[in-house]
Amino acid sequence: MLFNSIAFLVFFPAVTAAFLMIPKRMRHLWLLIASYYFYMGWNPKYAVLIAFSTIITFISGILIERADIKEKKSLVVAVSLFSNLAILAVFKYADFALETLDFITGHLGVGGGINRRLDLLLPVGISFYTFQALSYTIDVYRGTIPAEKSFLRYALFVSFFPQLVAGPIERSGNLLNQIQKIETIRRWDFERIRDGLLLMFWGLFQKLVIADRASILVNQVYGNCQSYGFIELAAASILFAFQIYCDFGGYSNIARGAAQVMGFSLMHNFRQPYLSAGIKDFWRRWHISLTSWFTDYLYIPLGGNRKGKIFKYFNILIVFTVSGLWHGASWHFVVWGTIHALYQIAGDIKSGIERKAGRNRMRQLSFSRKLGKVIVTFILVDLAWIVFAADSLSHAYQIYRQMFHTFQVAGIYEIGLDRGNWFILNFGIMVLMAVDIIHEKGKSVFLFVNRQTIWFRWTLYLGLVWGVILFGIYGVGYDAGQFIYFQF
Repeated sequence: MLFNSIAFLVFFPAVTAAFLMIPKRMRHLWLLIASYYFYMGWNPKYAVLIAFSTIITFISGILIERADIKEKKSLVVAVSLFSNLAILAVFKYADFALETLDFITGHLGVGGGINRRLDLLLPVGISFYTFQALSYTIDVYRGTIPAEKSFLRYALFVSFFPQLVAGPIERSGNLLNQIQKIETIRRWDFERIRDGLLLMFWGLFQKLVIADRASILVNQVYGNCQSYGFIELAAASILFAFQIYCDFGGYSNIARGAAQVMGFSLMHNFRQPYLSAGIKDFWRRWHISLTSWFTDYLYIPLGGNRKGKIFKYFNILIVFTVSGLWHGASWHFVVWGTIHALYQIAGDIKSGIERKAGRNRMRQLSFSRKLGKVIVTFILVDLAWIVFAADSLSHAYQIYRQMFHTFQVAGIYEIGLDRGNWFILNFGIMVLMAVDIIHEKGKSVFLFVNRQTIWFRWTLYLGLVWGVILFGIYGVGYDAGQFIYFQF
């Protein structure tokens, strides 16, 4: 069930209304049933996988807390990690491993290759809920949180439908703690519901008006890259950057808004990423829940930056390579992650040289230098997005080759979008960046709007709603285009 579908338009109000009206002691059970119904809308069979992950990590938490020696605790954690990651490996990475082995054996002349695939359907959101469940096990082991004693409350933490299939990857210290206090949520809070709905519509604006419209041009140009030159491919690459931002950022905002309507607060997953003044800064702002997960549960356990520069760079390389693999079972995702690791390492070396040279830090913070850094960072991120967006490494190579070797120019309205759609897309991006710039200055657009007169507020509210309805991408046979990050 997609957020931008008619089914969700019926499902969400019904679930929320019942949640607010039923006896408070039944709330967690009701949301658990609704969450499993939501997830089973894709494939009912795969509810078994999320249930298995839930049972394993719940029991692990109990056993860890009861274990009297560290060795027993470590064994339980190892079993929990292995069982959950094994499921993830089979369903997400088995075919990738078989194809890689087939390629290697074929080129070594060892044999004809394996030529065998499992062809298992990737369960939606498996990477997200697996990481969320594993973080709970590790947090209990570290003593950060106590083990949850209610299976139903814990099961809701793992399967909470607003953020189940594409994040943000919540920590138990935040979401589980709120679930434990679910009975204290007020039945009616106008401001909470209004702000949640406003955030949901902002997410729908990002998805339907910007991301889905940009995807038309991106798919047209990238899908026929041999027919285009630098201008068209550069335009497609820039638009893909906004497509993936508004697609994933839009989903996160809808998730946060839906949770807020019901009285829950999910973490921010994006913070003006294209205003970053460096790659390290970019990863503090992009997919924040995943970045913090890898920092806390992989980078720091590997040693972080505590063992010198060489080990620090090696750890960065490991983390970003694994992050790339997390995004998809393909070498082009691995290369994309590695590119960002090299960006970070180069940036760290550059910063060290500047510190030794005694550069004036006040000068570095001047507007012109900050703007220059933002532009350079966007270009670097955008060049890496090409590898991410491509179907394979060979496809990425074709795009790069055409971009930098061919300079014929097609008509601007001959690459997927007509004049009207170009105008709407550009206007939508300008609105997006204006909102980001305001938020970057520490101000809230939503708070500003809510402080205005009732006529001004409702004019903007209705304008946003009608903007989504009138200018969203639908068309004949509209199938509620899938969010990009659902595949991860």
